[in-house]
Amino acid sequence: MGLTTLDCIYQVEHVPAADEKVVAQDSLLVAGGPATNAAVMFRHLGNEAVVVSALGHHPVTSLIRADLAAQKVQLIDLMPDAVAPPPLSTILVTTATGERSVVSRNAVGRQVTPPGHWGIWLEGVDIVLIDGHQMALGQAIAAGARQRGIPVVVDAGSWKPGFEAVLPLASQVIAASRFRTPPETTAPGTLETLQQWGIREVAITSGAEPIRWRRGDTQGKIAVPQVSVKDTLGAGDFFHGAFCYYRLTLDFPEALAAAAGVAAHSCQFFGTRAGLSNLPID
Repeated sequence: MGLTTLDCIYQVEHVPAADEKVVAQDSLLVAGGPATNAAVMFRHLGNEAVVVSALGHHPVTSLIRADLAAQKVQLIDLMPDAVAPPPLSTILVTTATGERSVVSRNAVGRQVTPPGHWGIWLEGVDIVLIDGHQMALGQAIAAGARQRGIPVVVDAGSWKPGFEAVLPLASQVIAASRFRTPPETTAPGTLETLQQWGIREVAITSGAEPIRWRRGDTQGKIAVPQVSVKDTLGAGDFFHGAFCYYRLTLDFPEALAAAAGVAAHSCQFFGTRAGLSNLPID
């Protein structure tokens, strides 16, 4: 659960400078956001997926809803009566490197108070992913999932206010290399700091560099498949969705390795949809 955006993705030779115009080599208009992309991957790997986020009924949301329907991802809208445009993201993907530049409003102005009926959303659920963009509801759902014995995975891309209440409720936290818990810690200390919060399984991803993981006193590194990169957009989101899928049947390091293979595969295609039809499913 978390953020859903409308992603306007452009493939460009270079990111334009001030007052410069460039013509895109390719473009794509799809639903995006960390939890949303993760749900798309979770569904394409073979499980049912439900994304809980705030959209509303602005005309632009029809594009998001149509894409999610095409991906067979169910949607629970936290703000069905909202008339403002949904969060929009503009993404520029540099052709030569596959690196992306993103401008987005994220969930600013769309924070939701947990409704009284949120508990029914956990019925029949096997695993929960929280991306931190709906923190109050995320905390409630994480607590409810923990009480029911449902694994809670947190996508910790960057520190967000309120994570101090959500992280201790997680069973797994996968952090990006830039993630820091306040007060500022060094990257090598992030795994230890997260475990001090009582999180059983923690890992840090760093692009093409090895994944570092820790569970109790056991820790290790997992090599990431090296591929020809065309677009890194969504790779981290897909990693989290694949991890949730594989963690239902595989041990922690094995699930991380399988998810790394899926994320690397996605980097070989422009956009967040082209690589879904031939996923490396084991």
